[in-house]
Amino acid sequence: MPMNNKRQLLQLSILALTLAFIILTYYISVNPIPSFDLQISLFVQKYHSDVLDKIMLAISLFGELPYSLVMVFIVAMTFHRYKYLRESYFILSILSSGLLILLIKNIIDRPRPTEFYVRLVEINRFQSYPSGHVLSYILFFGFMIVLMRQLKDLSPATRNIISYISVFFMTTIAFSRVYLGAHWFSDTLGGFILGLICLLSLRYFYLKPLLKEPGKKQ
Repeated sequence: MPMNNKRQLLQLSILALTLAFIILTYYISVNPIPSFDLQISLFVQKYHSDVLDKIMLAISLFGELPYSLVMVFIVAMTFHRYKYLRESYFILSILSSGLLILLIKNIIDRPRPTEFYVRLVEINRFQSYPSGHVLSYILFFGFMIVLMRQLKDLSPATRNIISYISVFFMTTIAFSRVYLGAHWFSDTLGGFILGLICLLSLRYFYLKPLLKEPGKKQ
């Protein structure tokens, strides 16, 4: 696909996702607890156990402070140690998404689910919409997949393992947050959309100077 077409497709994708996020944000601002949110939470939480509680808490662990900061720093320093300097700086830039999520949470100011509606396995401090866990997982683990596709000089085993782990966390985090009673489904959907917007933007700036020489160490 010609470069101009790719750029236009990316711009249209980000525009469509931004519009979807605005529409969803407006909807939940006038419908604080939509019936579908409550029905999904009750369905997800219908079958639970102590073991499943621990599994869901473990899945969400890397989105909690200080674990999220430690994870990003360790991964960035690992890339830096192996001379992937540019990659390490992009990984560190992911931390800026925390400021974005806090800003939107404070503007929307949607309360968390309460025991009146759902079973609470995890108690959280900040506002509910959008889900910071989902955003950060889509952005961080999604970017790991981008890197594994790009860095061809890494061993196939390394690239596959990191990619599979990343897919696992990206596909389970939303379920985990609803199961734990930490978020409504619409919170996780908002986090997913916003995470995709951030990921597509980060991917664009990362790949832009590498189009002619993919996989080259910086």
